[in-house]
Amino acid sequence: MNPELYLSDLEAKPAALAALAEALETADPFGALPGDVERVLFLGMGSSRYAAGVAALRLRAAGVDAYAEYASASAAFPQDRRTLVVPISATGTSRETLDAVARYAGGASPVAALTNTPDSALARAADLVIPMHAGVEAGGVSCRTFQHTLALLLALESRLTGSGRDVAALVRRSAEATADLLERRDEWLPPVLELLDGPHGVYAIAPAERLSSAEQSALMVREGPRRPADACETGDWAHVDVYLTKTLDYRALLYPGSRYDEQAMDWVRERGSTVVAVGAEVKDATAAVRYVHDGDADVRLLTETLVAELVAASWWSAG
Repeated sequence: MNPELYLSDLEAKPAALAALAEALETADPFGALPGDVERVLFLGMGSSRYAAGVAALRLRAAGVDAYAEYASASAAFPQDRRTLVVPISATGTSRETLDAVARYAGGASPVAALTNTPDSALARAADLVIPMHAGVEAGGVSCRTFQHTLALLLALESRLTGSGRDVAALVRRSAEATADLLERRDEWLPPVLELLDGPHGVYAIAPAERLSSAEQSALMVREGPRRPADACETGDWAHVDVYLTKTLDYRALLYPGSRYDEQAMDWVRERGSTVVAVGAEVKDATAAVRYVHDGDADVRLLTETLVAELVAASWWSAG
């Protein structure tokens, strides 16, 4: 793992997204899926599972039976030809994910693997391989692969629901949003670094529909600069994390969009906590980071974690 190379990986996001959009325009990566899928089972660890959790929620909301499970879980759905198993691993070597896929390989269930390494062990165990098109992450941290996983899972959603969603166009808008944040970081990043640099870590808050943003943000702060960080769903925050605002110098990244944003902000105002909103103005937030296309919730989903990633890169480089 290398902080300078990690920053380079982040700076390469717009170009990588453009390549992904071109690949999506060329062919449907899920075009070879069987036509009798009745259930989708996502398997993964870490950021792969974060992305899968959001994808499963979206599919259920569209009427598709879908679940995201820890690949490390001993209990799992039984083998069934109508259950599409989607293991996710950027390297294709995650031990837990390979172990989980072994239950379904060999025709017991169709397996469509998302990986950034098409010649990996995971790819060899799959019936269909979906390349992430994220390029080599030289910094050793999953950042572009996380973003591309989300985009490809939106493409899977479009395929299974028949929505006809133009995911390639969404990816191109997300590339523009990502480039905007990168190009203007000298404006917004220094004050955000100062606001979040407290003695008790960083907390990331997001609605259930984009919980992966909070989870990935906290992971980046832990994985790179090795600082304490945690994630919470916005509505659940009033039940599990609000207590910390009374005793800690509580500093949070808020990804707005929940109907319970104001409930959380009531406690923030009362206790004088520090909140940086990303993608929208929030009353009484200490600061807000805006970017092009941030009015589109799906662009936010694919883009907003870059704020935390750049914070992590700065702290990591500074030691």
